[in-house]
Amino acid sequence: MHHFWIAASILAADFARLGEEAVAALQSGADRIHFDVMDHHYVPNLTVGAMGCQALRHYGITAPIDVHLMVKPVDPLVVKFAQAGATHISFHPEASEHIDRTLQLIREQGCQAGLALNPATPLHCLDYLLNRLDFVLLMAVNPGFGGQTFLPNTLHKISQLRQRIDESGFQVQLSVDGGITADNIYSVALAGCEGFIAGSAIFGQPDYRVAIDRLRDQLAPSNLVDGQEHWSNLDE
Repeated sequence: MHHFWIAASILAADFARLGEEAVAALQSGADRIHFDVMDHHYVPNLTVGAMGCQALRHYGITAPIDVHLMVKPVDPLVVKFAQAGATHISFHPEASEHIDRTLQLIREQGCQAGLALNPATPLHCLDYLLNRLDFVLLMAVNPGFGGQTFLPNTLHKISQLRQRIDESGFQVQLSVDGGITADNIYSVALAGCEGFIAGSAIFGQPDYRVAIDRLRDQLAPSNLVDGQEHWSNLDE
């Protein structure tokens, strides 16, 4: 059984109270903070830069900060976010001129390195990269906006990627970002996901602890063992 973790995506938080919001999510049971960086160039929106990440560290956040770079070019921001206190950094292969070099740069900065794959990005882009990755972040929505609905065909892609990782023998974590709710997290875990990025499902709720408990309840081992057989039958 995989170790599951939940990251609270601050894209859905109240930006006027970002430090408080991050602390509240962590105290309510989130394992890490997910930090979405959009540049109004690679994606049609603009969020927040390395200064925001550093501000969370200065505020006292010690949990892992998972930085998802939806930017182009990537490399200069890798260094800035690493210096600002990021622990995990992912980027989109389409946004890097030299994927292998960018992954190496993230590692050299002392961070865990990941690739973020858009819904339409084929998995074969990982053919020669799994040995270079700490994690893959599968997008279940098209990047650029928070609050979107989970794309159902992502489930098949998760199970394909899970199989690919398992067959490779490399220790690569699989996380999913976009539209995760208490209604679909069970199916996403069953398909082979270990990490779940939740924005509106946490920050859009009146009580963050209740919201995170609802997500965790769906990940209870008994639930997933019962469902495993059902899932393998679907795959045949």
